[in-house]
Amino acid sequence: MNKSITRIKDIAQLAGVSEGTVDRVLHNRGKVSKAAAERVLGVINSTDYKPNLIARTLGSNKTYRIAALVPHPDDPYWSQSSLGLDMASAEWDKYGLTIERHYFNHHDKNSFLKTSLELYHAKPDGVLAAPLFYYTSIPFFKVLKENNIPYVLINTHIPEVEPLNFIGQNSFQSGELAAELLYYGHRSACAYAIVHIYQDIENAIQLIEKEKGFKSFFENLKDGDNKVMSLNLNRDNATQFAEQLDTLLSTPELKGIFVSTSKAYIIAEALEKKGRKDVRLVGYDLIDENLRYLKVGKINALINQNPKRQALVGINHLANYLVFKKQANGMNLFPLEIITRQNLASYLESDIH
Repeated sequence: MNKSITRIKDIAQLAGVSEGTVDRVLHNRGKVSKAAAERVLGVINSTDYKPNLIARTLGSNKTYRIAALVPHPDDPYWSQSSLGLDMASAEWDKYGLTIERHYFNHHDKNSFLKTSLELYHAKPDGVLAAPLFYYTSIPFFKVLKENNIPYVLINTHIPEVEPLNFIGQNSFQSGELAAELLYYGHRSACAYAIVHIYQDIENAIQLIEKEKGFKSFFENLKDGDNKVMSLNLNRDNATQFAEQLDTLLSTPELKGIFVSTSKAYIIAEALEKKGRKDVRLVGYDLIDENLRYLKVGKINALINQNPKRQALVGINHLANYLVFKKQANGMNLFPLEIITRQNLASYLESDIH
C-alpha cells in the first residue's frame, strides 16, 4: 500500500466511510458501527504509516501516559533498558505521549509489589512491565485487565496474563543454545552446570525455563555419561556463596558452566582465581564486566538479550496501539544472538545492538 497515504481523507476513501467516522475510530469517541470500525482499522493496520506523519495529520490534543515498571537502572543490565526508554521518550514525547518510570528493586518482590500498586493508582493509559516475579506479578496484571489498561511485557513472558505483546527471547531455547555451546567438541563424559545467581529462583519463571531448556538438550542426547548440575547462588550469604562456588569449581570433570543471568563475570573471576582454564563459560548480556572477560577469552560466549531494544520496541507497540489503534501480534521474539570475542567488535560497531 502507498506509504504516502497519511491523511484522514485518504483513510476514509480507502475504507469507504466518512472522515468523521475515521476521526471517531482514531480517537475512540462517538458511535461507530462495528463494520465501519473494522474497515477503518483494516486500512490502518495494512498500511506502513510513519508515526510522525500520522501525528501531524490527526491534529488531536489527546495525550497518553505510558508507565514503565522496570528494575532500577543502577543494575548494569537494566541501565541498558533505561536507555531504551530514553530513546522511546525522544521519539514519542513531541507527539503527546509521555513515559513515566516506576523503578523497583529487582532482588525484592515486595519492592515490585509496592511499586506496581503505586503505578496502578497513577492511572496510566498503558503499561510496559518487566514481570521478574511470577507469582507477585499475576494479580497485578489481572487488575490491569479488569480496568482495560493495556500492557506489554519485556524480558519475562507470562502467557497466562495475556499481554498485548511480549518482547524478548524464548528462554527455553536460549537454555538449549547455551548447552550446545558448552557441549560442542566434547566427546568424553563431562559435567555441566547451570548457575543461577538470583535470590528468588522459584519466582523467576524465565530462569526456570532456561534451566529446563539446558537440561532438555542433554536429555535429548541420550548420553547418560554426562552429568548435569543446577546451582542457585545467593549473594546475600557471602560465606555460603563462596563455599558452594568452591565446591562446584573443585569438581574435576566439570567442563562447562552456564550462568542464567547477566552475572557471568562473577564466575569468570572465580575460575581465574581457581586456575581452571579447562571450563567453558557461557552467560548473558553485553555489560562492561562481562565484556572484559569475553575479550580475553575467560567467557567463551554471551547470549545478547538486547534490553535496550526490548524497552524501545515495547513502548513502540503500546504507542501504536494507543494512538493509532494498531493491533499488536502478541509475540515479538528476538533472535538468540551469540557474541564471542571474534565478532564482538563488529557487532558493537553495527546499528543492530
